[in-house]
Parts: sequence; C-alpha cells; structure tokens
Amino acid sequence: MRLGRGAVVLVELDPATGHEQHGTRPCVVVSDPDVISDQRFPLVCVVPVTGTAGEGLLYPPLAPGPSGLAKKSFALIDHLRSIDKRRIRRVFGELAREEIAAVDEGLAAFLGLGDWHHGAGAPPVQ
Repeated sequence: MRLGRGAVVLVELDPATGHEQHGTRPCVVVSDPDVISDQRFPLVCVVPVTGTAGEGLLYPPLAPGPSGLAKKSFALIDHLRSIDKRRIRRVFGELAREEIAAVDEGLAAFLGLGDWHHGAGAPPVQ
C-alpha cells in the first residue's frame, strides 16, 4: 500500500481509552513521505476525522470529493496519534493542498512548533 502525506485512509483505532477516538474511521496521514516509505519505520502519524463540526484552529474543515470523504468533515488535530501501518484498511483519496495547509497550521499550534510556540501573531487556539 502506497501512502502519502495528506492521504485519507480508513483506520481501525480500537482499542481506545477515555476520550480517544475509537472504531474504524477515516484519518489523515500527516507523517513525512520519506518516513512513510521507509520500511524501518512501521508507524505512521494520523489525525482522525469526524462529521461533527468543530470550531477553531484544531478542527479544520475537510470537503468531500477527491479526499474520498462522503460529506463535509473535520480533522481532529487534538487526537493526533501514531499507529502501526497494519491498522490501515484502505486508502480513500487525498486532501486538497489548502486543506493540508490548514491541518499543518493546526498541528503547529497543537505541538507548539515555529511561530506558534512563541505566540508571534498567532490567533488563540479554541
């Protein structure tokens, strides 16, 4: 299975604990393409997707269409996790360039990277 950054994949997330997303659901692959393709690294980072609207930087909207999503959805940046590649059941499609940019912006804020870490003109995380 060939994966790329921004791919929308169906993932088996169980077992889960507490407030973690669970079940079999779409996720966005956010790992670096070189890491994904290297067989020495069996894990890949994904952001689960939901159909429930979220507000703020950590819940960017995702459109149906080339992504393979059937309806308007939202990335759950605050549910970022590493999974074994064997949890991936199938590849649906790919996010548009502007959607992956919005996911990246949320990841930078959530992880405290770059300008977000120093608060340089960053909008508040909601």
